[in-house]
Amino acid sequence: MDLQEFAQSNTPTEGGDGFRKANNRLLDIPVDGSVMVKAGSMVAYTGEMTFTGKSSAEGGLTGFVKEAVSGEGTPVMEAAGHGHLYVAEQGKKVQVLDLQKEESISINGDDVLAFADSIDYEINTVGSLSGMAAGGLTNVYLSGPGEIALTTHGDPVVLTPPVFTDPDATVAWSANLSPSIEVNKALEIGQTSGESIQMEFTGSEGFVVVQPNEEGSVTQSQNQ
Repeated sequence: MDLQEFAQSNTPTEGGDGFRKANNRLLDIPVDGSVMVKAGSMVAYTGEMTFTGKSSAEGGLTGFVKEAVSGEGTPVMEAAGHGHLYVAEQGKKVQVLDLQKEESISINGDDVLAFADSIDYEINTVGSLSGMAAGGLTNVYLSGPGEIALTTHGDPVVLTPPVFTDPDATVAWSANLSPSIEVNKALEIGQTSGESIQMEFTGSEGFVVVQPNEEGSVTQSQNQ
């Protein structure tokens, strides 16, 4: 295609409200007030925008932290102003959900990209995991109403319990589920992949979202 065709075919569509995907890996947020986004995720913006980092686990709108488990943090920032904000996360695919009032979901802190300022959230550590494998251990409990955006390596798959999952591949689960941690002794001896640690979801209701890639994997399928 020529230069004009390229520009036209890749220009985001203006108009409308709410979170929307500029493409499969880029989120377009029309901002008229404030929104919370993952720190470092800003790609571009139009209009006027200010950014305030939120990295403390104490009080008010804060951040996603994993310090109790791995010494790492996943801070968020508040974007305030008027215009369009474009955010992305390492080429991962963007998934947009609209939570109704009293609807909730628990999402891996590494996979939360953005959420509306009307969303309430709480940070939770899954099970007794101190000293265990790094990924997928600290989740953020998000409650509506409002829009949220999460990211996945490739297309997500939604499974119904009972199911066992790798913590590094587990993206989210419905609020009525409370996973437990299982250690597979057969895989523990001589096994360094981390797959000896599994999350167990029981019951017959709810859902679990997994991605076709382990978050902590050295080689990640970002081009799928």
